[in-house]
Amino acid sequence: MDYPAFLLLLLSSVSSVSVGQFPTTQTIKDWAEQMQKELITLIDEASGMQHLVQMYHKHSPHFTVETNDAQQLVAAAAGNIEKLLAKRSEALKRLAAEAEKFQMEHDWREDSEAEKIVYYNAKEDFNQTDRKKNRYVPDDFEIDDDFKRLVSYNTTAVHIPTDIYEGSTIILNELNWTEALEEVFRKNKEDDPSLLWQVFGSATGLARYYPASPWMDISNSANKIDLYDVRRRPWYIQGAASPKDMLILVDASGSVSGLTLKLIRTSVSEMLETLSDDDYVNVVYFNDKAMYASCFENLVQANVRNKRMLKKAVQNITAKGTTNYKGGFELAFEQLAQMNVSRANCNKIIMLFTDGGEEKAEEIFKRYNPNQAVRIFTFSVGKHNYDKGPIQWMACNNKGYYYEIPSIGAIRINTQEYLDVLGRPMVKDHRKAKKVQWTNVYLDALQLGLVITGTLPVFNKTNTGTKKAPKYQNQLILGVMAVDVSLEDIKRLTPHFTFGPNGYYFAMDPNGYVLLHPNLQPMTAKFNEPVTLDFLDAELENAVKVEIRRKMIDGLTGNYSISTLVKSQDERYIDLGQRTYTFAPVKGTDYSLALVLPQYSKNYIKAKIGDTITQAKFSESLLADKFDEYGYTFIAPRMYCKDLKPPEKNQNNTEFLIEFNKYIDN
Repeated sequence: MDYPAFLLLLLSSVSSVSVGQFPTTQTIKDWAEQMQKELITLIDEASGMQHLVQMYHKHSPHFTVETNDAQQLVAAAAGNIEKLLAKRSEALKRLAAEAEKFQMEHDWREDSEAEKIVYYNAKEDFNQTDRKKNRYVPDDFEIDDDFKRLVSYNTTAVHIPTDIYEGSTIILNELNWTEALEEVFRKNKEDDPSLLWQVFGSATGLARYYPASPWMDISNSANKIDLYDVRRRPWYIQGAASPKDMLILVDASGSVSGLTLKLIRTSVSEMLETLSDDDYVNVVYFNDKAMYASCFENLVQANVRNKRMLKKAVQNITAKGTTNYKGGFELAFEQLAQMNVSRANCNKIIMLFTDGGEEKAEEIFKRYNPNQAVRIFTFSVGKHNYDKGPIQWMACNNKGYYYEIPSIGAIRINTQEYLDVLGRPMVKDHRKAKKVQWTNVYLDALQLGLVITGTLPVFNKTNTGTKKAPKYQNQLILGVMAVDVSLEDIKRLTPHFTFGPNGYYFAMDPNGYVLLHPNLQPMTAKFNEPVTLDFLDAELENAVKVEIRRKMIDGLTGNYSISTLVKSQDERYIDLGQRTYTFAPVKGTDYSLALVLPQYSKNYIKAKIGDTITQAKFSESLLADKFDEYGYTFIAPRMYCKDLKPPEKNQNNTEFLIEFNKYIDN
């Protein structure tokens, strides 16, 4: 715009006022009305609005104005997502069933020879010359369009944590029987070419995944230690155990000062990392008396924010006074017994971190835990000569387990093994436990971007016993089977061709976190944490949205038309607008899908040209290289078809446009 001309326009619109005389209200009103008329005229001329109206009238025989049926759109999109996840669930169930069969058929060998078990170690250096006899690197790696990295569809890859000995008997046996999964992985991929990563995460830490791919970019990681452990991933934690209410009890008496206290702090932080959003937790410490470690006086959801606050609070615990187990356990049991607060209402557990002591606190357990409804896990931390008998008794007499953490190297392993114990009831009641669970959004370890993962526990169904004693089924969880779904795949099932840029879909999980939303754009997503954005944080909150959130979590359908503040995607502007929220559950999952439409997106233009070739010719005028010829201007560079390749120079435009129209119709 010519700014001097615009200023002249404004000055000419202002009537003269005597020097020193303040303009009257009517004069100011006249100025405003005159400026309004001039600005409207200017905008009409600059935007070509009238010309646009004439174009619509001219071509009116070729289109109709249709109404977006929000309920129908949501139902269709939710149905498509349901079909996608159901298809992935079937692949998952097939994998879990075959894994259990392969393990049952496997003959356990104590004398397995490492050299005879050949596999591809994903951490293997491509350029390594002195490779072990039982190792190989596939020679058919190629960059794949779906994975955006080197993959081989002819084999699987294995990842073993750095702190796990690859030549141990249990690892060698698992390498042996899990090799058979390769054929099932490959068959699943043939049946569903859109499948992404298929992974088996073992309770021992071994992970086998398909297609094979190098674990990391060696050039960028030469001086880094690989700390990945599949048992610490969000999807494994969710799939390996049912929800739990956990009270972490920390001994803060004077005897734990120094290195022992540092080990306890680190152990508690690692323990918190084994919890998911389905769990509830709090931390209590005790010496002469018991106290809350943080401002939380009840169990709280184990989400990223709350766990971070608890970790920070644990770092501030100091050691002093004497050990009072009775006071600590009394407060712990009272916390778990509260009924007026949110909780998982499934497993109840107390985790005791201490250096040991002579007290058993038997009367406390008799009073609060006569039926062992609360499991007690005890951890003897540090190197010392205290009697371990009392804390071993606490665990063994309350359906728990006893662990020792003498040094920092034992923390990661021992703070996650309790999951195996909690998995036993799932194995016993395997029919009910065999339910596919879908995770929160998180960052894929193999650089696939943001994904959700379907998980299914894999149980040990072998029987043990002797000829004299009856056989019984092992109560062990072998691991977790998983398949990934990229958020990009889900977005493709929620097309917005008919409602423009400011209408949008969003999806929500049972914790109120969004997995689809225009504002879900994490700039600093952390590898080891789920990406959690609450719906009420994704948008500007009001009372109606609180109700929408609750109903979507409950799996209900609904429709609300509300006046709400809307922030632009660049978060620079806020506008008050009318929006319609329509939502419905995604059947077969705990997710819910919603469609948000502004008033101006309730209608759309639909071409009524029957002949596809004629329609393609009309569309041809919209190609970028035809703009000058037809006098068009490209206003809004919005990408609707990111996965539709543009025509090559020698390709027939008509063929491309026919394919384009089919893409939109589907």
